[in-house]
Amino acid sequence: MFVIKVKDILKYLVSIILIITIIILSTRFFLNIFKQNKNETKHLTKNALTASLAAVMPNTQLKEDEEEIEEDKRTYIQKILDMELGFVQLCQKDKNKPAGEEIKEDLQEARTDVGTEVIDSGVENKFTNSYGSVQVKNTSKYDLTQDILTPDFELNNKKDIMIYHTHTCESYTPTEKYNYEQTGSFRTTDLNFTVSRVGDELTNYLNNYGYKVTHDKTYHDYPAYSGSYDRSMNTIKNLLKTNPNTQMIIDLHRDAIGSSSSYAPKVKIGDEYAAQLMFVIGTDGGGLEHANWQKNLKFAIKIQEKANEMYPGLFKPITLRNSRYNQNISDAATIIEVGATGNTMEECLTSMKYLSKVFSEVIK
Repeated sequence: MFVIKVKDILKYLVSIILIITIIILSTRFFLNIFKQNKNETKHLTKNALTASLAAVMPNTQLKEDEEEIEEDKRTYIQKILDMELGFVQLCQKDKNKPAGEEIKEDLQEARTDVGTEVIDSGVENKFTNSYGSVQVKNTSKYDLTQDILTPDFELNNKKDIMIYHTHTCESYTPTEKYNYEQTGSFRTTDLNFTVSRVGDELTNYLNNYGYKVTHDKTYHDYPAYSGSYDRSMNTIKNLLKTNPNTQMIIDLHRDAIGSSSSYAPKVKIGDEYAAQLMFVIGTDGGGLEHANWQKNLKFAIKIQEKANEMYPGLFKPITLRNSRYNQNISDAATIIEVGATGNTMEECLTSMKYLSKVFSEVIK
């Protein structure tokens, strides 16, 4: 009887050992496969996939980003394939690529003795308020008084300017000179063809006018779009550690309206075509603390007032929204949207020539 029990015990032990061995071998096998796949697509994480859904589905988008979603008629799945999976396809190709080259060309100073003509884009520019020649489209919860709109704001620091990009990968309609492989719908990780290149142009012009410009080209919307504003806020805070007195902080974007080449707001200045610009100013209407929004608005109105005098039509109406867009960081922080998907890089670079000239006249 005792011998039989020992055999049973041995049988059970052998069975247990075999099961444990199979589990260990299986675990190692699948871990090796997982590690291999992880190395091949290291950017395709759970957060990135979740972010891709947030970038295209309004119900899952963060409050700070919700106004920037590109709306079109494609399905959600198509958007995901275009935007997020497109990034993955070029991930390995771009991983050893420099983050963008600062291209310096001969810069021709903008003339002021030329006429301007707004080219009909097919989209009406609506507004709710005005201060002189400056129009404001107010979508915030606030009623705008004359006192709020009056640009009686003076900078303490008129030399330092900071430029960055919350949506660094936003790009434009390709041309022969600026042709690129898209990584999503009008997006690319090659910063020589994105709004970052436009930031280089603005930086170069402003430097020529004697400003000290810090231009940051960190990816904030890649590999994940959602959370871009949280990441760009961290960048701004780090930059301010070495540039603590900077007031003028510009988040340079491309207008998110549309996902085709059909919308291209532009103005003809002399013989040149320039992409239209638009200030986007945030408030605390969404519930986040933002004590600086009225000063930011006054600063934008002051710049646009001079632009309307020098180059009428260069700017579309200022848009005022409830989301704060990190503009609580300074009393002269703004978003400037340069053109839309239908504009070309050439048109956007031309805009920077005239925008920098306006700054040089206002901020002396």
